[in-house]
Amino acid sequence: MRRWNGWGDDTFDKPVPDSARAFLESRLGRGEVGSDASLDSACAQVPESRLGAIAGFDTSAEARLRHAHGQSFADWAALRHGHVGPFPDAVATPATHDETRAVIDAARAAEAVVIPYGGGTSVVGHLKVIDDGRPVVSVDTSRNARLLDLDTHNHIARLGAGAAGPVVEAQLRAHGFVLGHYPQSFDYSTLGGWVVTRSAGQQSRRYGRIEQLFHGARLACAARDFEVGGQIASSAGPDLRELVLGSEGRLGIVTEAAVHVTRVAERESFHAVFFADWNAALEAARAITHAEVPVSMLRVSNEVETDTQLRIAGHESAIAWLRRYLGVRGLGDRPAMMMFGATGSRKQVYRIKADALATTRRAGGVHVGAAMGRIWAKNRFAGAYLRNGLWDAGFAVDTMETAVPWSRATATMTAMQQAAHIALDTFDERAIAFAHLSHVYDAGCSVYMTVIWRRGADYATDIGRWRALKQAVSEAIVAHGGTISHQHGVGADHAPYLAAEKSETGIALIRAALAELDPHGMMNPHKLFKDSHVD
Repeated sequence: MRRWNGWGDDTFDKPVPDSARAFLESRLGRGEVGSDASLDSACAQVPESRLGAIAGFDTSAEARLRHAHGQSFADWAALRHGHVGPFPDAVATPATHDETRAVIDAARAAEAVVIPYGGGTSVVGHLKVIDDGRPVVSVDTSRNARLLDLDTHNHIARLGAGAAGPVVEAQLRAHGFVLGHYPQSFDYSTLGGWVVTRSAGQQSRRYGRIEQLFHGARLACAARDFEVGGQIASSAGPDLRELVLGSEGRLGIVTEAAVHVTRVAERESFHAVFFADWNAALEAARAITHAEVPVSMLRVSNEVETDTQLRIAGHESAIAWLRRYLGVRGLGDRPAMMMFGATGSRKQVYRIKADALATTRRAGGVHVGAAMGRIWAKNRFAGAYLRNGLWDAGFAVDTMETAVPWSRATATMTAMQQAAHIALDTFDERAIAFAHLSHVYDAGCSVYMTVIWRRGADYATDIGRWRALKQAVSEAIVAHGGTISHQHGVGADHAPYLAAEKSETGIALIRAALAELDPHGMMNPHKLFKDSHVD
């Protein structure tokens, strides 16, 4: 069953190995390890619903609790410490577009607002209930998950937007097709969620970000339905799909999405290459990109991330051998690691691998084979479970990400890490901050940073440290001209920084578009930007 206060299936754990725990404690000190609030005690805090009996609306305490939070650090701290609420007043689970339409109509009649709930994986406050006096209905889309149509001639599939990653791929693979969108939240995040947050999958270099995969959609909006897309290419005015992409539920609920699909690849392999330092690895990644080597994935970890990941992996004998081997090859004890993917036909995979490795060799890279790549591929979606293990060991973790031109990648990464250290130092706390380049583009790349620090003794301590950390890193990103979000969306947490990217005129245009379909602001209000009637 899904964990109510952490990541993933509650039958699966990924504890921190003893050696990794000792390493973290040597760097950070021993964190607080206390008992978590119980599900019963959390449910006891759920107040009576402000909505009367409405057909299909679940007002039970547990359903409302389970739909009140996502997976941000703020959500985790609230649930683990028992500092929960506010809550939606009801949960609805429509299975079709028409049922979703009926739910929104019922919510409008009750003068309630609506928050869409896909897989509950948001890390930036998309699901946060911001109480403005109106009742709140959480609309869980997970039952709306069927493959509705597959055009095998034109390679276009239409699915219920509540389909989670494994459900999308299982239905497509039964017909020999793949969407190929693999965010780390793949196991739970949904097609509709990917669209409205402009998601980027791990292999978007081959398959495309969700905006390249997105063909069209059907939405249930506050007062009427709205359909966009469907053209293969068009110069007829603005592309209305762009209104839906990144709309985060403000426009309406995406009930059906049409996407471009491809045939399942014949072969796929992932390869690890080590470099003397970050600069060498970064330049190799830029060279591979500008040479248009069609890798399906390209990721570069800086020296701190490479070292930390190797230590946390826990395979001490294998890691010791790897370090000795890299030392013999002249890379020293602080290397940076690149991981790249080769996907396609047998011939294509051979050519991609050969071209990528030729480029890395010119930058001094040492290829260590595909074994580490196979381990990465096997565990690619299990890494998020380590958050549970770190918390249980006394440590907190969060991630922040952006995208910048190649020329600003190192400076931005350094500023983000320094901001994290400075923010936690004000609490007399140390941090381990490390980063990787997760996606590449012709003109630039993403920078994805992870920060680990000690848990505190109570909710106020934990949330205070996190707020300072989040603000400091966000301000560093904006100061360096980076986007406030490369792949996580805006929600409530990033809303204060959106105007820096879009401008006040741009925000006004977004508001006007939303008002056309949602004049009373009932669709996921207070996300993307603060609504005017909220203090």
